[in-house]
Amino acid sequence: MREGDRMSEDEHEPETAQEAFARVEGELALLRRAVERMAVERAELPEQPDYSETLAGMVQKIDATLQRADALVAAARDGATPRHVVDRIVAAGADARAEDRRTIATAAAELKDAIRVLQGVTASARRGDEQNRWLMWTAIGGVVLGMVLWAAFAGVVARAVPASWQWPEKMAARPLNMPMWEGGQRMMQAASPSAFAALAAGDRIVAANREALEACRKRADRESQAVRCTVSVAPREPQ
Repeated sequence: MREGDRMSEDEHEPETAQEAFARVEGELALLRRAVERMAVERAELPEQPDYSETLAGMVQKIDATLQRADALVAAARDGATPRHVVDRIVAAGADARAEDRRTIATAAAELKDAIRVLQGVTASARRGDEQNRWLMWTAIGGVVLGMVLWAAFAGVVARAVPASWQWPEKMAARPLNMPMWEGGQRMMQAASPSAFAALAAGDRIVAANREALEACRKRADRESQAVRCTVSVAPREPQ
């Protein structure tokens, strides 16, 4: 009786992980051979529906399952329990997630550094623009102030220098872009056309009677008094 009980207990003793994985692997191999045999028999029967693609897909899935089962059997041979295999899978996933977190953290830090550099460049460019704008307005203000001061005090400064420098005369002729002689004539004609015409007529009379006037001057010097002179006057030019 005791021997029968011992045999019953041996029969119900739980199998190890290696034995369970080996049994599953054997059953999957039998299933794969059965599916392959069905594919061959279907191909030999005439005018039957074509299940070759479906059966091929089943074979591929069975092969993938067999590969995973082989990996589990190998792990069981190494002394790994199912719990240990599960723990290894979870640990691998955790390591992958930790690596992803480190990668994301590194990328975020690099992004923050890039943003900080861009902010510094933007601030520096903004300060440079403000400085350039300030310099531009300062230069414009200086030019305007200089023009106002020159317009207000140019005459005073020109009159304060020695007369031999002829600053007032040169300043008067410079805006006309003419030599001082032509500039003076232009200003006299603009100021009084009739007086300038009389002056020009007298200059023509003197130029035409230069020799006679020189002789009269010499005679007046000898007699020490005014003398009469005869001059010739040309008719007025028709206008």
